[in-house]
Amino acid sequence: MGIFQKITGAMGSASKEINVDEFMTAAESKQTDDVMHAKADAYVKPIKLERDSDMQRVEEELKNKNIVLLNVSVLSRNPDKLKMAIAKLRSFTMGLNGDIARIDDDKILLTPGAVKIVKKRK
Repeated sequence: MGIFQKITGAMGSASKEINVDEFMTAAESKQTDDVMHAKADAYVKPIKLERDSDMQRVEEELKNKNIVLLNVSVLSRNPDKLKMAIAKLRSFTMGLNGDIARIDDDKILLTPGAVKIVKKRK
């Protein structure tokens, strides 16, 4: 039994089928205001790094104290360009007293000042 099945079973919804189509992913959401929740102090923003304007968007989000989950899969095909982009983002992030860490081959987490990433696994 998987963890999801255990959780849904514990909540009493094991007998109900979940329709994944009912849930909207962040990529599908075009609305910038979250009408279901109160305004937050910070947001986690997924951004796909494809062009130079995306770099500026990442920097702007970090300045606005948001956390960025950066998808670098497109630039992974060009290792030199990817390395240059990451070096620039690392320098910018450290200048804000933020943090940066690779999550997997295609994802990088960037945080604004005063938000640190625990990088050691226990």
